[in-house]
Amino acid sequence: MSNAAEVLKNKKLRITPARVHVLDIFIREAAALTHAEIEKLLIDDFDRVTLYRTLTSFLENGLIHKVPDESGIQRFAYCNHEHHEHSGAHSHTHVHFFCMQCSKTTCLDDILIPAIKLPEGFVQDESVFLVKGLCRKCSKNKAE
Repeated sequence: MSNAAEVLKNKKLRITPARVHVLDIFIREAAALTHAEIEKLLIDDFDRVTLYRTLTSFLENGLIHKVPDESGIQRFAYCNHEHHEHSGAHSHTHVHFFCMQCSKTTCLDDILIPAIKLPEGFVQDESVFLVKGLCRKCSKNKAE
């Protein structure tokens, strides 16, 4: 059984070729992906509705999360549950890094967004923190 199939099984989700293939893409890629980028990486010809439903299911079941992007295009990233097993809970309140050269957005799971004390009457739904700069690969290439 592939790693993606095991993840689906552990989440008690139906194991379908589309779900396995899309989840394999998320597990393999280090950066957050747009719907269009995922479509390009699909080997099999899945229709847009199947991909949309797969992404929706993954979001609802905590397999992926939405990632902020200054372009306004929705990006998604894999929720590495193995990374969070030590804490017992997965949090999406981590920092995201946008590389200004290669345009990839990466989750920095080890850097958490600090709690923000809001004025009375304000209710927080989510926190988004995006750091911009050069990723490890692009900064190395620039130094050479």
